[in-house]
Amino acid sequence: MGPGAQRNAARAADAYRALQCHLAVGDGSGLYRERYPVAPGDNAYSYEWPFSQVHGATLDLAGLPGSQGTAYLDDLAARAVGQERYWMASGGATGRPGYASYPLRPYGPGGDLFYDDNEWVGLLDVQRYLICGDRQALARAEEIFELVASGWDSDRHHAFPGGVFWTQAGWSRDRNTVSNMPGAFLGLRLYLITGREPYLTGARAMYEWTNGCLLSPQGLYWDHISLDGAVETTFWSYNQGVPVGVNVLLLEATGDKVYLDRAARLAEASLAHYTTGTGLLSQPPYFNSIYFKNLLLLDAATGGHTFRDSMSRYADAVWDRCYDTSTGLFRFTDGTDGSGGNDARTRSQPAHSMRTQTLEQAAMVQIYAVLAWDPADYRFLY
Repeated sequence: MGPGAQRNAARAADAYRALQCHLAVGDGSGLYRERYPVAPGDNAYSYEWPFSQVHGATLDLAGLPGSQGTAYLDDLAARAVGQERYWMASGGATGRPGYASYPLRPYGPGGDLFYDDNEWVGLLDVQRYLICGDRQALARAEEIFELVASGWDSDRHHAFPGGVFWTQAGWSRDRNTVSNMPGAFLGLRLYLITGREPYLTGARAMYEWTNGCLLSPQGLYWDHISLDGAVETTFWSYNQGVPVGVNVLLLEATGDKVYLDRAARLAEASLAHYTTGTGLLSQPPYFNSIYFKNLLLLDAATGGHTFRDSMSRYADAVWDRCYDTSTGLFRFTDGTDGSGGNDARTRSQPAHSMRTQTLEQAAMVQIYAVLAWDPADYRFLY
């Protein structure tokens, strides 16, 4: 491991220790708080989306080379226990089981199912299978894909019919880039593992619908479209990163180099877009962790290091600007938190100049951990 990788491994370990110290709940549940310090009125535990990113951070730490990675295997097992606090075995609105947005009893009342929440867990389950050979994780990923496929909009009367809804909650009928491209990614991973054609068919449907409805003339992806056809046109970083990864997997699945060209064009266009103004520092770090991990897949496919170099520069900038040496937490107080993104679950927990979100801390653990990986392992990422 070279000096840069060693530095990033140390940063990941420091950030993880702070995550465990300040944001883990010590009541035996294996769960986490939404932010630190806790404020009056905060929920007892975080929503599922932040927990899944802690789970992903622990998995990325376990992917560190040699004994550095194996030191986190017990923690990874603990995350798997905590993850199941959200599992709704009885199924949601479509009858398929999945992870609710909040822990179920005795830890909480549960909540609506969000398709993107479930897709992130399915993708980390696939990553665990690819790295560790965990067939139970693979089986859960297949269950999650069934849930995602059940969220497809089949009403031909809707504007731009098709696409996977963002959530089963009645207050939103949006179909998002983030509910479709990660679903396509999950389907492609499962196809490449199992060879089952329905996974490829479903993945292509999600990919093509998103390209037809949410790919802008600038070559970047808008956020979502409502049932009346209104488009929310923000360019969030993770919405650019995941399609890069999907194109890389389509190249692997089909051998068609057009997908490599699409991945490269999108990666380059998005980096050019984010070099203006505050760029990536104006995006939430939990969107940027997903963005960069997908760009590393493109580096793995081409044998290059352009996007890893960009990721490293971003990681250094955040460390210099936002790392609090007294606590080990990241304080996104200068406009680098993206104002909570587009997610109602994070908007309900507004940022404060002296508070750190679990989502933010977990994202930075992921970024530093993956920068310390052997580049040969980037092919396992999402």
